[in-house]
Amino acid sequence: MEILLDNLPNGIRMVHYPTNGMVAHCGIMINAGSRDELDGEQGMAHFIEHMLFKGSEKRKSYHILSCLEDVGGELNAYTTKEETAIHASFLKEDYQRAIELLADITFNSVFPEKEIKKEKDVIIEEINSYLDSPAELIFDEFEEQIFSGFPIGNSVLGKPGTVKKFTRDSIISFLGRVYKADQIVFCSVGNISEDKIKRLFKEYFSSWNTNGNSDRKHTVPEYRQSVVTKKKKTFQNHCIIGNRAYNIKAPERLGMFLLNNILGGQGLNSRLNLSLRERNGLAYTVESAYNPYMDTGSLSIYFGTDGQHLEKSVSIVQKELKKLREERLGAIQLSKAKKQIKGYIARGYENHENLMLSLGKSILALGRIEPFDELCSRIDAISSSDLLNIANEVFDPSELSMLTYKK
Repeated sequence: MEILLDNLPNGIRMVHYPTNGMVAHCGIMINAGSRDELDGEQGMAHFIEHMLFKGSEKRKSYHILSCLEDVGGELNAYTTKEETAIHASFLKEDYQRAIELLADITFNSVFPEKEIKKEKDVIIEEINSYLDSPAELIFDEFEEQIFSGFPIGNSVLGKPGTVKKFTRDSIISFLGRVYKADQIVFCSVGNISEDKIKRLFKEYFSSWNTNGNSDRKHTVPEYRQSVVTKKKKTFQNHCIIGNRAYNIKAPERLGMFLLNNILGGQGLNSRLNLSLRERNGLAYTVESAYNPYMDTGSLSIYFGTDGQHLEKSVSIVQKELKKLREERLGAIQLSKAKKQIKGYIARGYENHENLMLSLGKSILALGRIEPFDELCSRIDAISSSDLLNIANEVFDPSELSMLTYKK
């Protein structure tokens, strides 16, 4: 994979992967998420993501939404705990149109007062709809539980009470503190020449400057195991069992990904899916997820089941974790697990929109792109002993926390 890298004097970086297809993708990745919010700002990063579509110095909201859709393209955005992304998919001949639009709404948004007022209501409705979805809500509340009292545990959406208090001045204050040039990456995947993509990058990104570089320092609280049960008006009981896990730069990260995939990853042959769903019919949805952050991480095992099956389901999960702590994977099992995860990674490279976002995040978080062959070599180097050590650390029964919604 031939990756093109570039950077501007103001600190903004670019990563581009050339392809031959008709459709191209590009985006702006910003190291700004919900963990950067101060007291009273909960939900601000996500609110700004919405407001970027509401008007710039040269465009009204309608013209922003229509700019790419008029030529068959698509504009989108998302916010996580650590980043904000604004991205587009379009025909390759519309590269300049897409890049100009992204730069315009990211750097020249004006945040009209009347749009702020309307968008507060929209986001409060989004929060309310989330509260009606326990299978989604429980993940946020579990991270709030294991990162109690610190911004990394806060919901990306925020709370209605804080969202209602947002003003144009508070938006500008957050942007001035967090949106720094050295924390921005332009990422692209598509059929465009090296000279042209560099020229467009320089044309639309070099004039944007901020006062100094970002020097944000995040802190993570000491972890304490906790078991919480909440009453909810739901048809199912919902349960998450998990722990803190490795950060995005930890040497154990790939081993944790591999172990998580064995336990409850996307494959229907994961251990939890086979034991809870296929053999016992106790759950429709069962999964595990590993989320690495810049300085910490989380591992969560989720399932939804009928109330009479809750204790049995928890017992089965605990048995599967015990196996991973006590039994080494055999050579054939380990080989299959490695081939599976390498296949998932390879398929991800073929999804060019996901690849574009992944490249941007890699530059933002790691400062480099890890070649596929190098990644595969590191996966191949993982031993059964490595996985046993990770399992004993992360799945230690005395360290596992649990959150349950009981009807």
